[in-house]
Amino acid sequence: MPQTVAQNLVSLMIDAGVKRIYGIVGDSANALIDAIHHSDGKIAFINVRNEEAGAFAAGADADISGTISAVFGSCGPGSLHLVNGLYDCNRNSASVFAVATHIPQSEIGSRYFQETRPDWIFADCTKYLGYATTARQMPRMAELAIQAAFLERGVGMVILPGDVARETIDKPMLPHPIARSRPVSLPVKDDLDALAKRIDESRKIVIYGGAGCREGREEVLALSRKINAPIAWAYRGMDVFEADNPNGIGMIGMLGWGAALRALHECDLLLMLGTDFPFHGLFPADTTIVQIDDTASQLGRRAMVDMALVGDIKTTVKTLLPMIAEHSDRSFLDDMLALHRDMLRIMAAPLSEPQNERALSPEQVANAIDELADKNAIFTVDTGMCNIWSARYLNMKKDQRLLASFGHGSMANALPQAIGAALAAPDRQVIALCGDGGLTMLMGELLTAVEQNLPVKLMVFNNSSRAMVHREMHDAGIEPWGAEVKNPDFGAVARAMGLYGERVEKAEDIRDAIVRAFDYPGPALIDFVTDLFADAPSPQDVMKRLEKEKTIDTARDDIETTRELKTRI
Repeated sequence: MPQTVAQNLVSLMIDAGVKRIYGIVGDSANALIDAIHHSDGKIAFINVRNEEAGAFAAGADADISGTISAVFGSCGPGSLHLVNGLYDCNRNSASVFAVATHIPQSEIGSRYFQETRPDWIFADCTKYLGYATTARQMPRMAELAIQAAFLERGVGMVILPGDVARETIDKPMLPHPIARSRPVSLPVKDDLDALAKRIDESRKIVIYGGAGCREGREEVLALSRKINAPIAWAYRGMDVFEADNPNGIGMIGMLGWGAALRALHECDLLLMLGTDFPFHGLFPADTTIVQIDDTASQLGRRAMVDMALVGDIKTTVKTLLPMIAEHSDRSFLDDMLALHRDMLRIMAAPLSEPQNERALSPEQVANAIDELADKNAIFTVDTGMCNIWSARYLNMKKDQRLLASFGHGSMANALPQAIGAALAAPDRQVIALCGDGGLTMLMGELLTAVEQNLPVKLMVFNNSSRAMVHREMHDAGIEPWGAEVKNPDFGAVARAMGLYGERVEKAEDIRDAIVRAFDYPGPALIDFVTDLFADAPSPQDVMKRLEKEKTIDTARDDIETTRELKTRI
């Protein structure tokens, strides 16, 4: 039986494994919505309150499920809402199929009601972008878009005018099975031989890993053990490398903690594995750097690399391991681990400090969340100071996951990502660390959580400020101004919207409130009134404190020595 373009599109999504499509109804999407409605429940429609949130949720859904998810926007304003979330999906390498429905073909170019240029709008945030002007172009165009989402790990999109969506497909162009499996790649033997020689000749080696190591975690840990190399990681690699890793030394950057920065600048060989950490100024300039990645375009764009190898991390490291000699010297590793322990001790100090009369310690809130969370919990984290608290005070367990707006750095991601993660993994606890600024941007999605009856746990760090910007202004020598926000009692707002809601202002109430939220069977929100002026020292600041401690300890030793000499005299 002939299908309409919209019906064919839904059939293709179902065949590709799409379980859910996120979006908002609109007249240009009516044919698509009708096809979803009559799909016999094979694809669920998740009715969000903002298309941007739909894209965030779809990205998290794809990331957690390990397959493809879908999102759509209606013409004009719907597309404009959608674009920011799709930027995040594309930069997070989330396999998302997107549909931008459009005005009627006959009206394009006339400045018609709600007319935009989706071919321009989405060009920079997609791996594939097709513009359907005839029914015959389907299913080929949709197949190419879905295929790109799978194979290129990003957004594949079709632009679909509403009238074209209603047309019947007569003679489709080149329909074909969708390729889904990414090939495993391995550097050529000469390059692996050269790399093995470099490793054997080096004595102070650091591994710096990212999310590209997820499938090759065990191989990278084995490499670390064999050559006695400490492992540092990018924020996106935190849930890959922090758990059960005796050689872990933390992160660099603004979120950084531990001995990672010192180690990177003292090593004689840096192995960058599966990472696209963007801040190139933090990489050493006079150290030999080898980068391995399965995406060739990422090689050499963040650091001055001496060797650049294209290869899948798991396969490449597994092949490399028998080619290198075991390193018996642990002195560099032990020095870095000792420094790491000292730095962790200083960074843990806020956890035992007395309650501030003004507001809660965000460090203590994050630490309590960490201690009470399930061992396989999924955390979503808003951009801003929540990134710092999560990076430093969530201690990732092996089966936990961490989602954030890693490459795009968008506010408002945590709540909608929690929705997508909860739908993808209904048997796992999902905890969102929300900033007050991020939460209020897309607060309507609280209603989506209620409508879907999702047991997401929203932990709001409410400091009445866009605090990361406040800190950046202060660090730049600018008087912080314009970052303040006036907030309601978010617990009361949550209760009014149908969630479990509570506000916490005293330290002794933190843990009990978290337990109540975690035990509640549906969506729950806790509004923690936190301290805007919490310290969050950089690794450089921590090093200065350590040096000051050593100076004080040396002075004390000198005083004791002087006293002993005087006693003898």
